Amino acid sequence: MQRILRSRALAALTSPHGVDRYLELVNPMWAATEVRARVVSIHREVDVAGHPPVATLTLQPTSTWRGHRAGQHVQLGVTVDGARRTTRVFSISSPESGPGDRFTITLRANPDAPERQGVSRFLAERAAPGTMVHLSQAEGEFVLPDHVPERLLLISGGSGITPVMSMLRTLQRRTHRGHVTFLHYAQSPEHQIFAAELDEIRRSGHGIDVHLLHPELGDPNLSPAYLERLLPGYRDVPTWACGPAPMIEAVRAAYDGSDSLRLEYFRPPRVSSGAGGGDVSFERSGVSGANTGATLLEQAEALGLRPEFGCRMGICFSCTSRKTEGTVRNVLTGAESSLPGEDVQICVNAPVGDCAVEL
Repeated sequence: MQRILRSRALAALTSPHGVDRYLELVNPMWAATEVRARVVSIHREVDVAGHPPVATLTLQPTSTWRGHRAGQHVQLGVTVDGARRTTRVFSISSPESGPGDRFTITLRANPDAPERQGVSRFLAERAAPGTMVHLSQAEGEFVLPDHVPERLLLISGGSGITPVMSMLRTLQRRTHRGHVTFLHYAQSPEHQIFAAELDEIRRSGHGIDVHLLHPELGDPNLSPAYLERLLPGYRDVPTWACGPAPMIEAVRAAYDGSDSLRLEYFRPPRVSSGAGGGDVSFERSGVSGANTGATLLEQAEALGLRPEFGCRMGICFSCTSRKTEGTVRNVLTGAESSLPGEDVQICVNAPVGDCAVEL
């Protein structure tokens, strides 16, 4: 069945939107190439008055999900209150998964997002079982190696615990026989994510030393002296560290150039934009405007048009339209194309100079 759904003949018959657009109308969990997921359950991890909540969402992906390695992240798109679909990146917190397997993301509601409109706020505060989301395949190189070393150190701070927790859970599932030191910084015990599970791991032992530190209570900050007391010779121990930039910079300084250290910052993915200048014409609508360098979808919306779209991240092909002339640049890959009469995904392609689209 999957071979038929992915065939060129069926793709041609459903052009320009692709077979997934029609499968989604019948059943959101049917897909040929696109990845979607249904929220199965939501568990509140941290709920401190006056602070943004932290929640874990269990997701059942479509069969097109290829699985993930411990430490990877995923792009997740969701439509909030009928507004345009917005995409954010979240780390996966569950152990490594296989094709079609359920997995979890753990996220903190962004307090700086517009009231009730931010993706993380929606997922943490308002999403319910049955909510559908769009996904990318798992991405990222901050992962456990295929052959895990006998000794390793995991360091995290705040929400940076999510990919590191995926690693710890994976090591437990694999029944890792070596020694793991797990060091996490949280604002206070009340803000500790996965507190009950980590306490159980700490008490059970089995080769895992758990150290939960809360600087506000006087616990030590990261320093070479503290790390040396915690784990003598730490600079030679394979280490994975994830957290906010100030913490990561402290870790980097403590390791002083050691090649044993692998780092992950909290930062948005970098993308390239198109080049401003020239005009963009939407021929079917008879609308045109100065090229701002934004994606074709964003420029169309800025001119008052409402083109069809789905994931807004180049996965579902719902926004595909015919470019009749001009050059576009894919904002994810940087690749340019000047072919006339080609179908392009307007959500991830930005015009370079003059450009015309059948829209």
